[in-house]
Amino acid sequence: MSPSLALGSLVITGMSNSYTLSSDGTRIAFTSVGDPKLPPILLIHGWAQQFMCWHPLLERMRDRFHLVAMDLRGHGASDKPESEAAYTDTALWADDVTAVIKAAELEKPVLVGWSYGARVIAAYLATHGDADIAGIALAGGILAIGTERESWMAGTASPGLDRELYTDDVPRRLAATARFVEACTAQPLDRVSYAELVGSNMLCPAHVRRALFRANVDLRPVYEKLGCPGLIIHGTRDDVVTPATGQAAANAIKNGRYVPYEGVGHAPFLEAPDHFAEDLSEFTTACQG
Repeated sequence: MSPSLALGSLVITGMSNSYTLSSDGTRIAFTSVGDPKLPPILLIHGWAQQFMCWHPLLERMRDRFHLVAMDLRGHGASDKPESEAAYTDTALWADDVTAVIKAAELEKPVLVGWSYGARVIAAYLATHGDADIAGIALAGGILAIGTERESWMAGTASPGLDRELYTDDVPRRLAATARFVEACTAQPLDRVSYAELVGSNMLCPAHVRRALFRANVDLRPVYEKLGCPGLIIHGTRDDVVTPATGQAAANAIKNGRYVPYEGVGHAPFLEAPDHFAEDLSEFTTACQG
C-alpha cells in the first residue's frame, strides 16, 4: 500500500496574513512567509482551492525565498463578489495579482500557478506584460477555458465534467468536492490533509465556481509572447488536466521547459514536495540570479 501524503502543519512560524484591495474594491487575502529581502515567489492556487494547498512549499522554501500565497477572488478569505463579470473580466484577475505584488512589495517575482492559476497568470501577462516578473512556473496548468478549451485538454476528472460541483445543494456539492479532491492526487492524502483540502474547497461557493469557466479564453497566444523563462511541471498521471496540455504550454513558450513527474497526479507539489521545491528553487534562482 502506498504511503499517504501530508500537507503538514497549518500554522508555520513567521507566517503573516494580510489583505489588499483590487481595482474594483474586491478584498484579496494573501499569506507571506520568509524574509522579504530574499528572492520573491508569488503562489497562485487553482479552481476552488485556497492558499493552504501550498503549505508543503512554504515549509520547505521559507529559508531561501520570500513566499507569498494569495487567495483568488471568490476563494478562501478573499471577497466573493456576486456578479459573474467579477470572474470573467481578464483585467480584474490581472489587477488582483498586481495588487498583491504591490502590497507585498515583491520585486520581479516568479509567478507560480496551479491549474486555474495558469489562467490568472495569463491574465496578468495579457494586461501588464512580463517586464515586472522574473519568470512563470505552472503546475498542472490549464491552457484554455470555455469554448476555447479543446477536448484533449480535459482529463477524466476535470471539474467541467461533474455538474454536481456547481449545484447550490450543499450536501451534493460537498460530495462532489470530496470526489474532486481525491482525484487531484495519484496517491491518497492522509485523512487530516484530505479533510483540510475539502474544507478549503468548500469556501468557494457555487456561484463563483460556475462563473470561473464562463469566459472563453485561449492562453496560448499570451504564452507565445512571453519573453521570460517558463517552467512547466505536470504529473504523468494527472486526471484533471492532461499531461499533453502541459507539453503544449511548454511548446508555446519561447523559453519554456517541460518537466514531467512520473506517477504523479494533478498536484505535484503535494505528491512530490521535495522534488517540486528543488525544481522551483533552481528555476527561481536562475531567473532572478
